[in-house]
Amino acid sequence: MLYLHGIGHFHPENAITNRFLEELDIGTDEAWILERVGIRERRTVLPLDYIRRTKNCDPRAAHEASLYRNAWTGAAAARMALDRAGLKPGDIGLVISGSSAPQHSTPAEAATVAAELGIEAPCFDVNSACTTFGMHVDLVNRMAADQTPDFILIVQPDNVTRAIDYSDRSSAVLFGDGSTAAVLSAKVKARAAFLESRSGTNAQAWEKVAIAPTGYFHQDGHAVQGFAIRRMTESLRSFQPVQETGRAFRFIGHQANLGALRTVCERAGIPVERHWFNVDRFGNTGCAGASSVLSEHWEELQCGDRVAICLVGAGLTWVYLLLAVEEPS
Repeated sequence: MLYLHGIGHFHPENAITNRFLEELDIGTDEAWILERVGIRERRTVLPLDYIRRTKNCDPRAAHEASLYRNAWTGAAAARMALDRAGLKPGDIGLVISGSSAPQHSTPAEAATVAAELGIEAPCFDVNSACTTFGMHVDLVNRMAADQTPDFILIVQPDNVTRAIDYSDRSSAVLFGDGSTAAVLSAKVKARAAFLESRSGTNAQAWEKVAIAPTGYFHQDGHAVQGFAIRRMTESLRSFQPVQETGRAFRFIGHQANLGALRTVCERAGIPVERHWFNVDRFGNTGCAGASSVLSEHWEELQCGDRVAICLVGAGLTWVYLLLAVEEPS
């Protein structure tokens, strides 16, 4: 059992609305976007004038234009997580970071986040694109409890709009920026705990989603969406016995496409009121998507709740987690 002491999120203030995208004159409008992906708005670390003027024609320049560094957004989410956990930076004994679009190849971005927070502890990165939050949880869950520090900070700063071509409507309408962080422990009990974590990879299909060095995001959208729907549906069906216990059950999926998420709910028999999402307000924020949904609902979690988190991402990777909320004994 892996305890979740606190979780936090951060979204930058600059909003890319559907009207903004329509004004870029890339062959899209609000009706087209809502029909295909169900997204009304997304946030970006880039200045809106920069996107309007350049459409991000050179992804390398986006790093210079960016209003935030990954270290800053990751640290902002981490401060919320630490505050909710009732902990200080000095309590953290290990920092693990990861992202769909790391700002640095070297050093580990975990070190840059730790520096922002004043944490002195071992730091390393584990990147698994959109499944990174789940892979972090699964990795820590696999570690020998007696070999881990009391508290571990995992961070997912995902500012992928720097790698989006804003002349390409197929990707421009999808992505937004966001960051999440969580405090985990295999030793110190908390009211929320991951009862189950599983992961896997369909490695033969790794080329279906990629971001080349200093290049743009690209994907085989049809193949990736099909994989996502199938895998999330299968993961949810595996939780059927949990749903039948009568406990309050919630589903959080990969926040890429609201239509795809609704298809998953229909196939797995998840009622509307049990489906938590924020893709309509923030777009696809990569590995910060599902975890930011959980963070937004953190104060609502009640004793007896069960939350299934089903993630998919480049690789093609998948993770599913089962979070339980109980009063610690």
